[in-house]
Amino acid sequence: MIVGIPTEVKDHEYRVAATPEGVRELVRAGHAALVQSGAGAGSSIPDEAYAAAGAEVVATAEEVFERAELIVKVKEPQPAEFELLRSGQVLFTYLHLAADGGLTRFLLERGVTGIAYETVQSADGRLPLLAPMSEIAGRMAPHVAASLLEREHGGRGVLMGGATGVAPAQVVVLGAGMAGANAAWIAAGMEASVTVVDRNVDRLRWIDELWRGRIQTIMSSSLAIERLVLDADVVIGAVLVPGARAPHLVSASMVAEMRTGAVLIDIAIDQGGCFETSRMTTHSDPTFVVDGVVHYAVGNMPGAVPRTSTYALTNVTLPYVLLLAELGPEEAARRDPALARGINTYRGEVTNEGVARAHGLQAVDPMSLIERP
Repeated sequence: MIVGIPTEVKDHEYRVAATPEGVRELVRAGHAALVQSGAGAGSSIPDEAYAAAGAEVVATAEEVFERAELIVKVKEPQPAEFELLRSGQVLFTYLHLAADGGLTRFLLERGVTGIAYETVQSADGRLPLLAPMSEIAGRMAPHVAASLLEREHGGRGVLMGGATGVAPAQVVVLGAGMAGANAAWIAAGMEASVTVVDRNVDRLRWIDELWRGRIQTIMSSSLAIERLVLDADVVIGAVLVPGARAPHLVSASMVAEMRTGAVLIDIAIDQGGCFETSRMTTHSDPTFVVDGVVHYAVGNMPGAVPRTSTYALTNVTLPYVLLLAELGPEEAARRDPALARGINTYRGEVTNEGVARAHGLQAVDPMSLIERP
């Protein structure tokens, strides 16, 4: 199969969907890899490294999309890329369709098989392709918050770890999954006072056992969240409902009552955000202020550390790329139920329940379509 790896065009997106090591594995398996010139530059990977690994380096995105049967990306297609996709083509990337009705409709109309990294899910509920980026975004969030708390950035002028005789920042993390747990870990390492909120008592128990009280845990409820948020210096939203829109756990009225100069970091913004006042921002214009509260809602946080992110992503996506290239999406889905759950659009139908619900559509089981003559 011909696998295409275009240059990402989202604002300040410097990641690339495959490393030279990943390309070499594709080529060794008998496939062709088309890499757009400059695709790896943001991750400090030159074209020569891809060529040495066996890729064909081509000049334009148009050539990549025209020739490739399988397109592997990092972020969802941007409007400038829509018309490059063709019917029957397989697109494997982060799609976040529940938060993007326009892209959803386009993929359905064009008949693209859209397989989303974030909904590839194993039988035990793990999200193996989302995990590394959630880990990185979670680890970045306290660093971003620490900077935004500085007065010159609109914050309260609070140092995360405080100082001798001075209390540290109060950090609330909503969600104890991969992103939330890592955010809490780094914030605690910065000596902030950290509280994690989740409705899964087993996740909270795990944090308790690991941190032995150094990180506080609270069972999620609307009243508990309200009390914590109003006293917080930083709130990190790391809530995930696989494939679906994130719930708004912090209302606009709660934001209006928060401390002036408090900071909200919305890691869940790709799925619509978990703060009612959130709207997606970019690395070039990352923040805005509502009622005196600084909001950071960049949709591709890990893109700021692209070399780390690119290698972490390729580590987990490559086995699936090889499977898709070897067998095609239909047989690959039959062989691997986790990959089948990743199919969001197929033959003009929505095949993910969360995406369908977000847009008032009817979801169809992808396997029923695949088995249909």
